[in-house]
Amino acid sequence: MVLEVNDNNLEEVLSKGNITVLDFYANWCGPCRMYSPIISKFAEDNPDIGVAKINVDANSELATTYGVRGIPMTVLLQNGRLITKVPGVVPQVKLEEFTNNLK
Repeated sequence: MVLEVNDNNLEEVLSKGNITVLDFYANWCGPCRMYSPIISKFAEDNPDIGVAKINVDANSELATTYGVRGIPMTVLLQNGRLITKVPGVVPQVKLEEFTNNLK
């Protein structure tokens, strides 16, 4: 399940497990809309991984905290610590590779 995260509930997704995937997006962004079903399917297939969407327009503080300069941007965390940031639309197989390397 993908949680819609904001400045107030990030801890909820971070507590889901040791691996967290954050999808930074905006509603007006075409590539972000293309990426949405991919990230949703990834979350469905990986219930042990915390997956969250963060709207950069509504949560600019979180975007700044994670150094998001362009969207879509996928941020991988392990135990709340930044591991990597991947710009653009990421195929599900690549998300699987990134997260499997952390397990």
